[in-house]
Amino acid sequence: MDFDFSDDQQQLRDAVARWVEKSYGFERRKQIVNAGGFDRAVYDELAGLGLTGIYVGEDHGGLGMGPVEAMVVLEELGRGIALEPLAQAFVASAVIGAHGGSEVKNAWLPKIASGQALVALAHQERKARYRLDVCEAKAAITGSGYAVTGLKNIVPAGDQADAFIVPAVLDGKLALFLVERTAKGVSARGYLTQDEARAADVKLDSAPAFLITANGLDALTYAVDVGIACACAEGVGAMDRFLAMTVQYMNQRKQFGVPIASFQALRHRVADMKMQLELARGMSYYATLKLNAPAAERRQALSRAKVQLGQSMRYVGQQGVQLHGGIGVTDEYAGSHYFKRLTQLEMAYGDTMHHLGEVSQRMTASAGVFA
Repeated sequence: MDFDFSDDQQQLRDAVARWVEKSYGFERRKQIVNAGGFDRAVYDELAGLGLTGIYVGEDHGGLGMGPVEAMVVLEELGRGIALEPLAQAFVASAVIGAHGGSEVKNAWLPKIASGQALVALAHQERKARYRLDVCEAKAAITGSGYAVTGLKNIVPAGDQADAFIVPAVLDGKLALFLVERTAKGVSARGYLTQDEARAADVKLDSAPAFLITANGLDALTYAVDVGIACACAEGVGAMDRFLAMTVQYMNQRKQFGVPIASFQALRHRVADMKMQLELARGMSYYATLKLNAPAAERRQALSRAKVQLGQSMRYVGQQGVQLHGGIGVTDEYAGSHYFKRLTQLEMAYGDTMHHLGEVSQRMTASAGVFA
């Protein structure tokens, strides 16, 4: 079996890597943070590279690629700790493409592919605690369609997005809706997250909505699984770059007249960081390749991957900061921002402890095999 990337995939990686190096340096990122944590011009640049259309089929104006290409792109954006939520384009494209009706597909997939519309998944609620089957938002049938009422938290770029994918309970069953940000009854309170990206709490008060699917739990689970795979890929890119920065610093920083990279104890810690990175990389690939598997198999695989990524991101982030010393926590140095991004990704779509529980629940078939 060939596990190498194809020439097209490698060229895609190289193109994104060049863009990050030339157009998304740390100074530009700081400017975006100071301006609010999101720059639509940068998102348009990503769209201009065709990246927003990776998950959209050619019949709707996209590139007709898939999970592996999305992973390749997000690894490189992770190396630049890009603030713009390109992953949301992948999540929205995937769930609308797989579960939406022809009307929703025709109306929104071309807009997502071209970058004209940023559609964000708005599923988190305070009381849900990462559980997807817990939802207080309600939907009702109206004369012109549907209306949704509820409050969704930590929506990526929520006060800048053009529309939201919103789970809400309709007739006692979870359904998935698309709500435009400019629709009547929609309000958003924006803020910076701890990794300096843009998010918002989105309040819906009988907001007009389009039904994506009445089978909302399956669709939402798929959307979150795509989001987990995206977070894993970004995490691998961020860890890879932060490890390289740490090694570079250790080769420059001297103690007792020699580089600290020559100290055996510190070299062992770097080796452990590298091991955690490669474990995470393997599980990120595993997660990506399982996105098209049957639902139960996919769900288990994505939770397994998130557990490993959570452990690796925490370890690499903490060790990288400690090996840098005091400079590792200063706002002026890029390393502290990698640490914050890795911390945020560890909590995205369910933290490590949540997914450890998910994995445990799905091991009942093999529990007690030695009894």
